[in-house]
Amino acid sequence: MKHVEIFNLLIQLCILLIFGRFMAEIARRLNLPPLVGEIVAGILLGQTVFGMISPDSFNWLFPNEGESALILDGFVHVSVVLLLFIAGLEVELSIVIQQRKQAFYTSFFGLILPFFLGFLIPYIFPLTFDFGDQEKTLLFAIFMGASMSITALPVIARILMDMNLLRTKFGMLIISSAMINDLIGWLIFTVVLSMMGQGNGHMSLWQTIALTLGFSIFMLTLGKGLINKILPWINTNLAWPGGVITITIALCFLGAAITERIGIHAIFGAFIVGVAFGDSEHFSDKAKEIVHQFINNIFSPLFFVSIGLHVNFIQNFNPSVVLIILILAFSGKILGAGLGSYFGGFTKRESIAIGFGMNARGAMEIILGLIALNVGLINEEVFVALVIMALITSITSGPLMKFFLKEKVANPKQ
Repeated sequence: MKHVEIFNLLIQLCILLIFGRFMAEIARRLNLPPLVGEIVAGILLGQTVFGMISPDSFNWLFPNEGESALILDGFVHVSVVLLLFIAGLEVELSIVIQQRKQAFYTSFFGLILPFFLGFLIPYIFPLTFDFGDQEKTLLFAIFMGASMSITALPVIARILMDMNLLRTKFGMLIISSAMINDLIGWLIFTVVLSMMGQGNGHMSLWQTIALTLGFSIFMLTLGKGLINKILPWINTNLAWPGGVITITIALCFLGAAITERIGIHAIFGAFIVGVAFGDSEHFSDKAKEIVHQFINNIFSPLFFVSIGLHVNFIQNFNPSVVLIILILAFSGKILGAGLGSYFGGFTKRESIAIGFGMNARGAMEIILGLIALNVGLINEEVFVALVIMALITSITSGPLMKFFLKEKVANPKQ
């Protein structure tokens, strides 16, 4: 890299981190998820505001080409991998097993109905989304179905913690159902990428799926067993917390590299490795918190602020597309998860609240949408609509849950 390129990259990182933190603090004071502030920071720094006010300054600071742009893009890719890793850390398979019946009903209907609606409307009316490529219509519809199905586990967990409901039967059901949704939803999405030819060209689709399932089963059985054996040694013999953080992040990158190599996006490997670590009895809550703080305060802002840099949210705002995606998101997840939890034995008000809880999308849909945008599966209008949907569902989930759970929030042990 030339001297100017190094200078430019360091200034980019400095501005993204500082401005992202500033806007995240404003969002936090308004009782909004920090990612809302970080995305707004990107919109202000990006083409939508700064790029419109001073195009020359924007193009100098955030060029589309050159070494600094390439390396910043690398930072963003690493950030996505690490974000999915800490999402996997939130998954506790023992909770899913404990609430298997109710979690099955809630996750099954909370996955099937949103996927069906998200698939059907784009497949029948692709031109509504300005999607005219008939050869990719099926893949586009599957992607939309997957994006309507996946939840935002970290966002849901934070909302339940703030409401003092995370460790209740109600909270555990939402968490366990969201875990199942995420596992299946990300598998569907990575298969879509493989079908688009984004994976390993030397393998067939079925070989890729078989290897992915094999990797997942290995990591959640033998792999988890190996992690349980090496973690006590790491905690005892290596400097704490440096040793456990180094090994944890290194294995996250290894898992991501394996799935990227076999034709499934790297994020899936990071997610599965996160699940294996998060479910280990030797990976303490304190260690999880340190990893979370490290990633959420450095890499998370880089990713979420970068979202708004090169997409104009004003020019690509299509009211009809936004409205359709919002209707699909709210109706599919609330009806599906609410119906499933009602069949599982919860009251009507509790079932509706569970539906709103499962409706929080946040980071997951944004990550999924950005990958789809980069590979040409969706256009910028659909991406902007997905970002807006993720923000609105994350913002409204907590207040709507509180409205339907007034007594339970007041007495969380009930």
